[in-house]
Amino acid sequence: MKLSLMAQLTFYERQQIEYGLRVHLSQKTIAKRIGRDRRVIDREIVRNASPFLSYTANSAQRIFEQRKKRKHKNKLEKYGNLDLRFFVIDCLRNDWSPEEIAGRLKNEAVLNIQKRISHETIYQYIYNGEGRYENLYQHLRTRRPRRRQKCNRRKRGHFSIENRISIHDRPEVVSAKKRLGDWEDDSMLFSKQRNVLAVQYERKSMLCRLTKLPNKTADEHENAVWRSIESLPLELWKTITRDNGTENVNHERTNEVFGIQSYYCDGYSSWQKGGVENLNKQVRQYCSSPRT
Repeated sequence: MKLSLMAQLTFYERQQIEYGLRVHLSQKTIAKRIGRDRRVIDREIVRNASPFLSYTANSAQRIFEQRKKRKHKNKLEKYGNLDLRFFVIDCLRNDWSPEEIAGRLKNEAVLNIQKRISHETIYQYIYNGEGRYENLYQHLRTRRPRRRQKCNRRKRGHFSIENRISIHDRPEVVSAKKRLGDWEDDSMLFSKQRNVLAVQYERKSMLCRLTKLPNKTADEHENAVWRSIESLPLELWKTITRDNGTENVNHERTNEVFGIQSYYCDGYSSWQKGGVENLNKQVRQYCSSPRT
């Protein structure tokens, strides 16, 4: 039998160690019975027993889990990173997104803070760490008290748009963001208000157009797109990337009148037009109902 030295002990193995000690088996015999190196058993007993109390599986497992939790503590919860934590919390309370905070620390020297942090670490602090007691989620763009899991969105009924051209057939130059004139389009609704916004976002310059609409019909939305097109020189409109919502069924009218081709994202893949999606979050943050 090959003896294991590196793998962590399981609770069942700790129970076997406890039983072996109770029936006065030697540590060498216990190690052989559970397929472990003797040094693992020696170290386990020394670390998780005391001169006053005998070794038990329950207490050893509890001590192990506490030690593991301290070892994997969030970067913002470590005592040596107080300056970093205070900076992140202050930015969050001023409505900065975790992505903006992480980017600022990466690209600029801030208050002599030399440490870097990822946006995912900040999200973990907000939702799973000490930040959840401070209600920091209220300063995020979405203000969700619980983090939404990936691939856990509500599915819409099947809807087909005629003469739809996939985003995979879009010219590669659009993805490179090396020219002006490639736009992303979306509709924005507010949960507690009846207002609807038509949003267009230029990928390279980050110029945007917002139009308030009385409803989400396809005619109203396409009219808003036309007004956005007419507000700028036509050479600044080359392509439009859309989602598969019903408000986008009139895309062929725009192509016929202005010669602007539309391309459609895959289903449930809003990240393929991430610029306008991030813009929507910023608009929603400041235009929705005030925080409590």
